[in-house]
Amino acid sequence: MSTPFTPAEVRHAVELLASRSLIRLVTEIDDNGAIPPRRLAGTLPDLSTHQLRSASDTARAHILVRIAPGSGLELTEAGAELADLYDAMARWARRHAVPAPVCEFSRRIRHVLDLLAPSLSTERADALSPLTGDGAEAGLARPRTLLIQWLADNPQVARVPEPEPVA
Repeated sequence: MSTPFTPAEVRHAVELLASRSLIRLVTEIDDNGAIPPRRLAGTLPDLSTHQLRSASDTARAHILVRIAPGSGLELTEAGAELADLYDAMARWARRHAVPAPVCEFSRRIRHVLDLLAPSLSTERADALSPLTGDGAEAGLARPRTLLIQWLADNPQVARVPEPEPVA
């Protein structure tokens, strides 16, 4: 499968998808259903107001969540597919006890995304070889394929924003 992403697009997508607050928001909604905006702080008390606002704004801007009248923030189809992708990554990481035998879900996601990132860039197609060998990385071929497909279906996530013109 080709990887039509520039290094900048890969960095941008990985940073966005590996955001602890975005992971927490998407997986919480996936696990428990829509969250009224006023209940965000009570539902995710480990995140600051700034983190909650940033995650919510980012998720809406990238069409991962929407505000459903009467119920609150709910996942879009892209958000539900991202939650499934996160689950696949976390399963691989748990199976291989990385980055540690016991760690937070979002840390596992970050670790897998960091492992996959080099193989996603058009300039680093050679980085795929460790993912197809016999070691633990071989199992990453499936999460990699899922990630590439998800990014292809959601190109807005990899798109690097244009720099603001300096006045």
